[in-house]
Amino acid sequence: MTKNPTLYVIGAGAMGSLFGGLLSEGGLGVTLIDPWREHVDAVNANGLKMIGYGGDRVVPVKAVTTANGLPPADLVFVQCKSYHTVTAMVSASHVVGPQTAVTSFQNGLGNEELLAEIVGNDRVLGGLTAQGASIEGPGLVHNYAELPSWIGEMPKGDSERATNLARMLSAHGLPTSASDYILQDIWKKLMVNVGINALSGIANLKINAVMKVPEMRLTVYEAIDEAVTVARKTGLVIDSRQAHGVLDKIAGPDGSGENRSSLCNDLLKRRQTEIDYINGAIVKLGTGYGIETPVNSTLVAAVKGLESHFVQKKINP
Repeated sequence: MTKNPTLYVIGAGAMGSLFGGLLSEGGLGVTLIDPWREHVDAVNANGLKMIGYGGDRVVPVKAVTTANGLPPADLVFVQCKSYHTVTAMVSASHVVGPQTAVTSFQNGLGNEELLAEIVGNDRVLGGLTAQGASIEGPGLVHNYAELPSWIGEMPKGDSERATNLARMLSAHGLPTSASDYILQDIWKKLMVNVGINALSGIANLKINAVMKVPEMRLTVYEAIDEAVTVARKTGLVIDSRQAHGVLDKIAGPDGSGENRSSLCNDLLKRRQTEIDYINGAIVKLGTGYGIETPVNSTLVAAVKGLESHFVQKKINP
């Protein structure tokens, strides 16, 4: 890691903008990379406006619509939608140098494996976060809480690299810990998304509102329990009650429960969702193991039905 490390954030949506803004505010050299011209122009002209947790303020940060011409970075965050992972990383592969670390904080399963195929296993770390954010307009991001993030070597294991990166990110405003079993931690985060994302989107409800409807709360837990059964079949040790507890904390007054899920925001903006990488991943793995997943299958079907009003075809099958 250089004395003045540089970070490129590929995908400056809600979480990409939040992370980029927090770390730029903390003194890290950050560049946001996103094809949304209006957002990029707003950030460059007026700074990134951050509202909500931490107070309303404007953070200076550089933004570009393409990685063309950028030199290699010390650290790359991949924050785009999962179905854009391959295209986005291929187009920016030149910014990954011999010492560059590439970390995915995306929703769902499989992003780290896709990135490793492009830039190499030795450069990719897994990541996850409990934080929540939403884009309120070009150049404007809403932060809902300060919750922890984790990074670690895939699929598991201690490393000096992960420890140093976590320390550096924490020092610059993004509380991060090194995980010695990041794949299992990613699955734990997946449980939350499996439970809440689709239902938030289908009903157009904030996370805490979903959990206040008894029938929906029961469905949330049933979807999680199916995912836990599948996870155990892969060899992971995950407890259903622990997964329920994590979701209860996020939906609580100190979490990001006032936020709609990212899947809900995608549906509201008539965009393709990441359902295939969340509940769909559970259905696919369950089928391979001979495990029935009727709740997750139903949630996938319902979201696909909503998508059919505006999504003509998948971007990445």
